[in-house]
Amino acid sequence: MIEITARAGEYRKGLMTAAEALSPEEAVIVTDLERNGLQVPQLHDLLCGGHVLVDDPGLYEEWRFAKVSYPRLSSHHHDIDKKRYPDIGMRGQVVREKLHGRTRQGTWVQLEKTPAAFGTRKLPSPSDLRHLVDYLIYRFTRSNVGPWGLSRMTERRPMYLSPNLALPTSLTPPVASALTRSLRRIELDDDVTAVSEDLAGRFPPPDRADLAGELGQALSGRSGRGLFGNSEVWVTETPSRSAAAVLHESHQPPPFTMPRTGGSS
Repeated sequence: MIEITARAGEYRKGLMTAAEALSPEEAVIVTDLERNGLQVPQLHDLLCGGHVLVDDPGLYEEWRFAKVSYPRLSSHHHDIDKKRYPDIGMRGQVVREKLHGRTRQGTWVQLEKTPAAFGTRKLPSPSDLRHLVDYLIYRFTRSNVGPWGLSRMTERRPMYLSPNLALPTSLTPPVASALTRSLRRIELDDDVTAVSEDLAGRFPPPDRADLAGELGQALSGRSGRGLFGNSEVWVTETPSRSAAAVLHESHQPPPFTMPRTGGSS
């Protein structure tokens, strides 16, 4: 994949030489990303420092290699408990400085041009100073500085692989309010059209405070309520006249004819 993607686009010198010394740990990361949907064109952004999100929390532990991984400090995804899920660094010929950590739903990963070890020494090292220069380039260009180029796929505009579209999410108050009003209007319309208005007034439906909160409630397995999960929904269709005619003709017995007989004397 690296050889193919290196044929197009701009890269810093030395990519193919580094690819020849790809470590098993680096290969595992690229393979896992490919298994989650990484394609050859997207590999360009990964090698150039693109921020990648994968809805697979298991990758966080699978990428903690015993001999080459170590805890790292970073400002990425600060809403995660870093004491429980510290960011993990790893160095390699291709990834240079790989950094990954946890998100609420999965794992993130990003390749950096220069390793940094802020917080582990009292005085910054030359590598830390080069990392600071990379940060200034990021602030000026709004692009991540990766080992082999620049990428616009930052933490604010990441590359998203294998998104789990079934993950629950909260609605903003304006959206929840508008959705509740729509659901109440639909429910009132159903009340007056299903039965007579007199009966609908005498037997009102149960008053539920949060209609929007009932949508998409998680049940066992892959099931969920959704808009129609608690209703008896079926589909009826008018039979096709053309299909009915063909079936009618195919079941008609052949017309009866008298067999021919020889002439009588």
